[in-house]
Amino acid sequence: MRPMLAATATGIPAGPEWVHEVKWDGMRILAEVVGGRLRLWSRTEREVTVAFPELAALADLGHDVLLDGEVVVMVDSVPSFEALAERLHVQDRRKAATLAARRPASYLVFDLLRLDGTDLIGRPFAQRRASLEALGLAGPHWQVPPTFTDGATLLAATAEQGLEGVVSKRLDAPYRPGRRSDAWLKTPHRGTLSVVVGGWRVEEGRTDTLGAVLVGVPGPDGLVYRGRVGSGLSGRAGAALLADLRPLTTAASPFATEVPGVDAAGTTWVRPELVVDVNSLGVNSSGRLRQPSYRGRRLDRTPADLADGPGEGTAGWGDLTDIPKGGDHG
Repeated sequence: MRPMLAATATGIPAGPEWVHEVKWDGMRILAEVVGGRLRLWSRTEREVTVAFPELAALADLGHDVLLDGEVVVMVDSVPSFEALAERLHVQDRRKAATLAARRPASYLVFDLLRLDGTDLIGRPFAQRRASLEALGLAGPHWQVPPTFTDGATLLAATAEQGLEGVVSKRLDAPYRPGRRSDAWLKTPHRGTLSVVVGGWRVEEGRTDTLGAVLVGVPGPDGLVYRGRVGSGLSGRAGAALLADLRPLTTAASPFATEVPGVDAAGTTWVRPELVVDVNSLGVNSSGRLRQPSYRGRRLDRTPADLADGPGEGTAGWGDLTDIPKGGDHG
């Protein structure tokens, strides 16, 4: 099952039919426990159980469940996607255990989709939430964060604390697997975008160091070029990304729109299969990202997931002019 997604809000909704939650900067995870066995699934239905050994004791809940939530890694009491990113590639149990001991992840659970064989997705969120809270989920690496009735106050508080923003949910809404619904509305503070890599260039004067990636977003006629990203690619982050890009090499540009000659020169084109997050100050009048910087790869997203916008947990492309730098739950 793919998780339900949130639409972008034009303002914080108010009224007794809404509740509001903190929007976390992490990785969306469905956690399934059946017969005492735990399996973790990413938003793209990829199993990632090995990557998060600190969540293994969820298997001992005493119930068969399907939970929806966000895995985060905290740095200075604030979720850090950069700190989480190194966990997303891990498939080796020993390495995962080492990373978990050094900087453990937490699972923030906000929905209950199945309980002891009973499917709950058609029930209103208020009922699902009550059933979730009745489970008493509170462990060393998982919890059920609270909901709030005053969305405007929560939005201000999350901005002050450096958090991602707010997700507002209708209490009467069923769960819509794999669909983006206006029964869930996201209000992010920061301008983090999910984009597709279409090419890469080496660092000037080097032959083995990643200097920049060329990125775009899916459009009706193909991949729309959004510019070149060079900041944030130094060290291990750039080396890991380059290793992922080399096998995708192709002869022709994957962009449906024109790539300026200054950007195309020296570029190695790749198949548009890899999604990354970037920070940006918005877009200019030509639709290019302003001062973009690389944040990390999104193994939980595919280019198809971005077809209706720049990515779950982000502002819309039309909202990116002159926004603050920065900004997954949906």
